[in-house]
Amino acid sequence: MFLHLPDCGRHAIRGHRSYTNQFIATTADVTQDTLHISDRQMAEFLSRHRLPAEFRGITEQHYLPLAKRLPQMRDGKLQLLLGVNGAQGTGKSTLADFLRLATESMFGWNVAVLSIDDFYFTLAERKMLAAKIHPLLATRGVPGTHDTDMLARCLERLQQLGENERMALPRFDKAVDDRADESRWPVVKGPIDLLILEGWCVGTQAQSEAELQQPVNALERDEDPDGAWRQYVNDQLRAKYEPIFRELDALIFIGAPNFDAILRWRMEQEEKLAAASPSGSSGLMNKQQITRFIQFYERLTRVNLATLPNTADCVFRLDDSHAIVS
Repeated sequence: MFLHLPDCGRHAIRGHRSYTNQFIATTADVTQDTLHISDRQMAEFLSRHRLPAEFRGITEQHYLPLAKRLPQMRDGKLQLLLGVNGAQGTGKSTLADFLRLATESMFGWNVAVLSIDDFYFTLAERKMLAAKIHPLLATRGVPGTHDTDMLARCLERLQQLGENERMALPRFDKAVDDRADESRWPVVKGPIDLLILEGWCVGTQAQSEAELQQPVNALERDEDPDGAWRQYVNDQLRAKYEPIFRELDALIFIGAPNFDAILRWRMEQEEKLAAASPSGSSGLMNKQQITRFIQFYERLTRVNLATLPNTADCVFRLDDSHAIVS
Protein backbone atom coordinates (compact mmCIF):
# COMPACT_ATOMS: atom_id res chain seq x y z
CA MET A 1 0.00 0.00 0.00
CA PHE A 2 1.27 3.47 -0.85
CA LEU A 3 1.54 5.65 2.25
CA HIS A 4 1.09 9.34 1.48
CA LEU A 5 3.41 11.71 3.27
CA PRO A 6 1.86 14.67 5.06
CA ASP A 7 1.82 18.03 3.32
CA CYS A 8 4.69 20.19 4.52
CA GLY A 9 5.06 23.94 4.56
CA ARG A 10 8.13 25.63 3.14
CA HIS A 11 8.76 28.06 5.94
CA ALA A 12 9.30 27.31 9.63
CA ILE A 13 7.84 29.61 12.26
CA ARG A 14 10.32 32.11 13.61
CA GLY A 15 13.00 30.50 15.71
CA HIS A 16 12.66 26.82 14.85
CA ARG A 17 14.20 24.82 12.04
CA SER A 18 12.36 23.72 8.94
CA TYR A 19 12.53 19.99 8.22
CA THR A 20 10.65 20.17 4.93
CA ASN A 21 13.28 18.42 2.81
CA GLN A 22 13.59 15.61 5.33
CA PHE A 23 9.88 14.82 5.01
CA ILE A 24 10.16 14.15 1.27
CA ALA A 25 10.62 10.47 0.45
CA THR A 26 10.06 8.15 -2.47
CA THR A 27 7.39 5.48 -2.48
CA ALA A 28 10.11 2.86 -2.13
CA ASP A 29 11.51 4.54 0.97
CA VAL A 30 8.18 4.11 2.73
CA THR A 31 6.96 0.75 1.45
CA GLN A 32 10.27 -0.99 2.09
CA ASP A 33 10.33 0.22 5.66
CA THR A 34 9.45 -2.71 7.93
CA LEU A 35 8.77 -0.63 11.02
CA HIS A 36 5.22 -1.14 12.20
CA ILE A 37 2.83 -1.17 15.14
CA SER A 38 1.26 -4.47 16.13
CA ASP A 39 -2.43 -5.22 15.64
CA ARG A 40 -2.86 -5.48 19.40
CA GLN A 41 -1.29 -2.07 19.98
CA MET A 42 -3.43 -0.52 17.27
CA ALA A 43 -6.62 -2.05 18.68
CA GLU A 44 -5.77 -0.75 22.16
CA PHE A 45 -5.02 2.71 20.73
CA LEU A 46 -8.36 2.89 18.90
CA SER A 47 -10.21 1.68 22.00
CA ARG A 48 -8.46 4.15 24.30
CA HIS A 49 -9.47 7.09 22.09
CA ARG A 50 -12.96 5.70 21.32
CA LEU A 51 -12.19 5.69 17.59
CA PRO A 52 -13.92 3.58 14.94
CA ALA A 53 -12.02 0.72 13.31
CA GLU A 54 -11.77 2.61 10.03
CA PHE A 55 -9.62 5.25 11.74
CA ARG A 56 -6.79 2.75 11.42
CA GLY A 57 -6.56 3.71 7.76
CA ILE A 58 -5.82 7.33 8.73
CA THR A 59 -3.06 6.27 11.09
CA GLU A 60 -1.45 4.04 8.46
CA GLN A 61 -1.76 6.50 5.61
CA HIS A 62 -0.84 9.72 7.43
CA TYR A 63 0.31 9.33 11.05
CA LEU A 64 2.68 6.40 10.63
CA PRO A 65 4.74 7.98 7.81
CA LEU A 66 5.16 11.05 9.99
CA ALA A 67 6.27 8.93 12.95
CA LYS A 68 8.87 7.20 10.77
CA ARG A 69 10.38 10.56 9.86
CA LEU A 70 10.94 11.69 13.45
CA PRO A 71 14.45 10.19 13.76
CA GLN A 72 15.46 12.25 10.71
CA MET A 73 13.92 15.34 12.27
CA ARG A 74 15.80 14.64 15.49
CA ASP A 75 19.00 14.76 13.43
CA GLY A 76 21.38 13.66 16.16
CA LYS A 77 20.01 15.95 18.87
CA LEU A 78 19.65 14.60 22.39
CA GLN A 79 15.94 15.40 22.26
CA LEU A 80 13.32 16.39 19.69
CA LEU A 81 10.85 19.08 20.83
CA LEU A 82 7.74 18.83 18.66
CA GLY A 83 4.73 21.17 18.71
CA VAL A 84 1.23 20.15 17.62
CA ASN A 85 -1.40 22.83 16.95
CA GLY A 86 -5.06 22.32 16.15
CA ALA A 87 -8.42 23.79 17.09
CA GLN A 88 -10.80 22.07 19.48
CA GLY A 89 -11.78 18.64 18.24
CA THR A 90 -9.22 18.35 15.43
CA GLY A 91 -7.47 15.37 17.04
CA LYS A 92 -4.19 16.88 18.20
CA SER A 93 -4.12 14.83 21.41
CA THR A 94 -4.88 11.70 19.36
CA LEU A 95 -1.98 12.44 17.01
CA ALA A 96 0.35 13.20 19.93
CA ASP A 97 -0.55 9.91 21.63
CA PHE A 98 -0.06 7.98 18.40
CA LEU A 99 3.39 9.50 17.92
CA ARG A 100 4.22 8.48 21.49
CA LEU A 101 3.05 4.93 20.90
CA ALA A 102 4.82 4.64 17.54
CA THR A 103 8.19 6.01 18.65
CA GLU A 104 8.20 3.99 21.86
CA SER A 105 7.35 0.84 19.87
CA MET A 106 9.52 1.31 16.81
CA PHE A 107 12.54 3.16 18.21
CA GLY A 108 12.47 2.44 21.94
CA TRP A 109 12.25 6.15 22.74
CA ASN A 110 11.22 7.65 26.04
CA VAL A 111 8.43 10.12 25.26
CA ALA A 112 6.74 12.85 27.28
CA VAL A 113 3.50 14.40 26.02
CA LEU A 114 2.37 17.72 27.44
CA SER A 115 -0.82 19.61 26.65
CA ILE A 116 -0.75 23.35 27.15
CA ASP A 117 -4.22 22.82 28.66
CA ASP A 118 -2.58 21.06 31.61
CA PHE A 119 -0.89 24.32 32.59
CA TYR A 120 -4.00 26.41 33.12
CA PHE A 121 -3.94 28.47 36.27
CA THR A 122 -6.04 26.95 39.04
CA LEU A 123 -9.63 28.06 39.41
CA ALA A 124 -8.69 30.22 42.40
CA GLU A 125 -5.82 31.85 40.48
CA ARG A 126 -8.07 32.65 37.52
CA LYS A 127 -10.64 34.21 39.82
CA MET A 128 -7.88 36.47 41.13
CA LEU A 129 -6.90 37.38 37.55
CA ALA A 130 -10.53 38.17 36.79
CA ALA A 131 -10.81 40.47 39.77
CA LYS A 132 -7.49 42.20 39.12
CA ILE A 133 -7.37 42.51 35.33
CA HIS A 134 -10.58 41.52 33.49
CA PRO A 135 -13.63 39.36 34.29
CA LEU A 136 -13.20 37.26 31.13
CA LEU A 137 -9.93 35.86 32.48
CA ALA A 138 -11.90 33.69 34.89
CA THR A 139 -12.57 31.42 31.88
CA ARG A 140 -9.70 29.10 30.95
CA GLY A 141 -8.45 29.02 27.40
CA VAL A 142 -6.75 32.10 26.05
CA PRO A 143 -3.11 33.14 26.52
CA GLY A 144 -2.85 34.69 29.94
CA THR A 145 -4.80 31.89 31.64
CA HIS A 146 -1.86 29.45 31.61
CA ASP A 147 0.97 29.28 34.13
CA THR A 148 3.71 29.76 31.53
CA ASP A 149 6.42 29.91 34.20
CA MET A 150 5.37 26.43 35.32
CA LEU A 151 5.36 25.26 31.69
CA ALA A 152 8.84 26.66 31.04
CA ARG A 153 10.21 25.00 34.18
CA CYS A 154 8.60 21.70 33.22
CA LEU A 155 10.09 21.79 29.72
CA GLU A 156 13.53 22.63 31.08
CA ARG A 157 13.37 19.85 33.66
CA LEU A 158 12.29 17.30 31.04
CA GLN A 159 15.16 18.32 28.79
CA GLN A 160 17.59 17.70 31.65
CA LEU A 161 16.06 14.49 33.01
CA GLY A 162 18.83 11.94 33.53
CA GLU A 163 19.02 8.17 33.23
CA ASN A 164 16.15 6.55 35.18
CA GLU A 165 15.18 9.87 36.78
CA ARG A 166 11.43 10.18 37.12
CA MET A 167 9.15 13.17 36.83
CA ALA A 168 5.40 13.67 37.21
CA LEU A 169 3.67 15.60 34.42
CA PRO A 170 0.97 18.11 35.43
CA ARG A 171 -2.62 17.38 34.48
CA PHE A 172 -5.73 19.58 34.46
CA ASP A 173 -9.21 18.16 35.10
CA LYS A 174 -11.58 20.00 32.75
CA ALA A 175 -14.58 18.29 34.31
CA VAL A 176 -14.04 20.27 37.51
CA ASP A 177 -12.24 23.20 35.83
CA ASP A 178 -9.20 22.90 38.08
CA ARG A 179 -5.78 21.29 38.28
CA ALA A 180 -5.92 17.56 38.92
CA ASP A 181 -4.63 16.13 42.17
CA GLU A 182 -0.92 15.26 41.89
CA SER A 183 -1.71 11.62 42.62
CA ARG A 184 -3.23 11.47 39.12
CA TRP A 185 -0.26 12.99 37.29
CA PRO A 186 1.47 10.47 34.98
CA VAL A 187 5.16 9.78 35.53
CA VAL A 188 7.85 9.61 32.83
CA LYS A 189 11.39 8.27 33.07
CA GLY A 190 14.48 9.97 31.63
CA PRO A 191 16.24 10.65 29.48
CA ILE A 192 13.48 11.95 27.20
CA ASP A 193 13.99 11.39 23.47
CA LEU A 194 10.81 13.04 22.23
CA LEU A 195 8.93 15.84 23.96
CA ILE A 196 5.56 16.75 22.42
CA LEU A 197 3.77 19.96 23.35
CA GLU A 198 0.23 20.05 21.96
CA GLY A 199 -2.42 22.71 22.23
CA TRP A 200 -4.74 25.00 20.35
CA CYS A 201 -2.40 28.01 20.63
CA VAL A 202 0.98 26.25 20.36
CA GLY A 203 2.98 28.18 17.76
CA THR A 204 0.45 31.03 17.56
CA GLN A 205 1.90 34.50 17.08
CA ALA A 206 0.57 37.77 18.47
CA GLN A 207 -1.45 40.17 16.34
CA SER A 208 -0.69 43.77 15.47
CA GLU A 209 -2.36 46.60 17.38
CA ALA A 210 -4.52 47.42 14.35
CA GLU A 211 -5.82 43.84 14.16
CA LEU A 212 -7.08 44.03 17.75
CA GLN A 213 -9.36 46.98 17.20
CA GLN A 214 -12.47 45.34 15.75
CA PRO A 215 -14.34 42.66 17.77
CA VAL A 216 -14.70 39.32 15.98
CA ASN A 217 -17.83 38.10 17.79
CA ALA A 218 -20.56 39.00 20.26
CA LEU A 219 -18.41 38.12 23.25
CA GLU A 220 -15.75 40.67 22.34
CA ARG A 221 -18.33 43.27 21.31
CA ASP A 222 -20.48 43.02 24.44
CA GLU A 223 -18.05 41.92 27.18
CA ASP A 224 -14.82 43.53 26.00
CA PRO A 225 -16.03 46.78 24.41
CA ASP A 226 -12.81 48.70 25.11
CA GLY A 227 -10.56 45.82 23.97
CA ALA A 228 -8.76 45.54 27.32
CA TRP A 229 -9.16 41.75 27.52
CA ARG A 230 -7.95 41.02 24.00
CA GLN A 231 -5.07 43.46 24.46
CA TYR A 232 -3.98 41.63 27.62
CA VAL A 233 -4.26 38.26 25.85
CA ASN A 234 -2.16 39.54 22.95
CA ASP A 235 0.47 41.03 25.25
CA GLN A 236 0.75 37.76 27.18
CA LEU A 237 1.05 35.78 23.95
CA ARG A 238 3.92 37.95 22.76
CA ALA A 239 5.78 38.17 26.08
CA LYS A 240 5.21 34.78 27.69
CA TYR A 241 4.23 32.24 25.02
CA GLU A 242 6.23 33.13 21.92
CA PRO A 243 9.61 32.63 23.70
CA ILE A 244 8.52 29.06 24.55
CA PHE A 245 7.26 28.39 21.03
CA ARG A 246 10.55 29.58 19.53
CA GLU A 247 12.23 26.61 21.22
CA LEU A 248 10.23 24.12 19.11
CA ASP A 249 12.27 22.06 16.66
CA ALA A 250 9.21 21.63 14.42
CA LEU A 251 5.50 22.42 14.40
CA ILE A 252 2.64 20.26 13.09
CA PHE A 253 -0.67 21.96 12.27
CA ILE A 254 -3.99 20.11 12.02
CA GLY A 255 -6.25 22.46 10.09
CA ALA A 256 -10.03 22.43 10.39
CA PRO A 257 -11.87 23.27 7.15
CA ASN A 258 -13.32 26.44 8.70
CA PHE A 259 -14.37 27.88 12.03
CA ASP A 260 -17.98 26.72 11.62
CA ALA A 261 -16.97 23.06 11.96
CA ILE A 262 -15.32 23.65 15.31
CA LEU A 263 -18.51 24.13 17.37
CA ARG A 264 -19.81 20.68 16.47
CA TRP A 265 -16.43 19.08 17.12
CA ARG A 266 -16.18 20.85 20.49
CA MET A 267 -19.53 19.40 21.47
CA GLU A 268 -18.34 15.93 20.52
CA GLN A 269 -15.24 16.48 22.64
CA GLU A 270 -17.36 17.49 25.63
CA GLU A 271 -19.34 14.27 25.30
CA LYS A 272 -16.10 12.29 25.42
CA LEU A 273 -15.00 14.16 28.53
CA ALA A 274 -18.29 13.36 30.23
CA ALA A 275 -17.90 9.68 29.45
CA ALA A 276 -14.26 9.49 30.54
CA SER A 277 -14.14 11.76 33.59
CA PRO A 278 -13.77 9.98 36.94
CA SER A 279 -14.91 13.17 38.67
CA GLY A 280 -18.37 13.32 37.16
CA SER A 281 -19.70 15.93 34.75
CA SER A 282 -20.47 18.88 37.05
CA GLY A 283 -17.95 21.09 35.28
CA LEU A 284 -18.92 20.12 31.73
CA MET A 285 -20.93 22.37 29.41
CA ASN A 286 -24.20 22.29 27.48
CA LYS A 287 -24.65 23.54 23.88
CA GLN A 288 -25.34 27.15 24.83
CA GLN A 289 -22.34 27.25 27.13
CA ILE A 290 -20.07 25.70 24.50
CA THR A 291 -21.25 28.22 21.88
CA ARG A 292 -20.19 31.06 24.17
CA PHE A 293 -17.02 29.26 25.27
CA ILE A 294 -15.53 28.88 21.79
CA GLN A 295 -15.93 32.62 21.25
CA PHE A 296 -13.06 33.02 23.72
CA TYR A 297 -10.92 31.07 21.23
CA GLU A 298 -12.33 32.45 18.00
CA ARG A 299 -9.94 35.31 17.33
CA LEU A 300 -6.72 33.33 17.59
CA THR A 301 -8.25 30.21 16.02
CA ARG A 302 -9.02 32.28 12.92
CA VAL A 303 -5.46 33.62 13.00
CA ASN A 304 -4.13 30.05 13.06
CA LEU A 305 -6.38 28.92 10.20
CA ALA A 306 -5.09 31.81 8.10
CA THR A 307 -1.38 31.72 8.95
CA LEU A 308 -0.20 28.32 10.16
CA PRO A 309 -0.76 26.44 6.87
CA ASN A 310 2.03 28.63 5.48
CA THR A 311 4.38 28.57 8.45
CA ALA A 312 4.08 25.13 10.09
CA ASP A 313 6.56 22.41 9.09
CA CYS A 314 3.83 19.84 8.47
CA VAL A 315 0.12 20.38 7.76
CA PHE A 316 -2.78 17.93 7.91
CA ARG A 317 -5.86 19.46 6.26
CA LEU A 318 -9.22 18.11 7.45
CA ASP A 319 -12.64 18.10 5.83
CA ASP A 320 -15.96 18.62 7.60
CA SER A 321 -16.10 14.97 8.66
CA HIS A 322 -12.63 14.99 10.26
CA ALA A 323 -11.06 13.11 7.33
CA ILE A 324 -7.55 14.15 6.29
CA VAL A 325 -7.83 15.36 2.70
CA SER A 326 -4.19 16.38 2.21
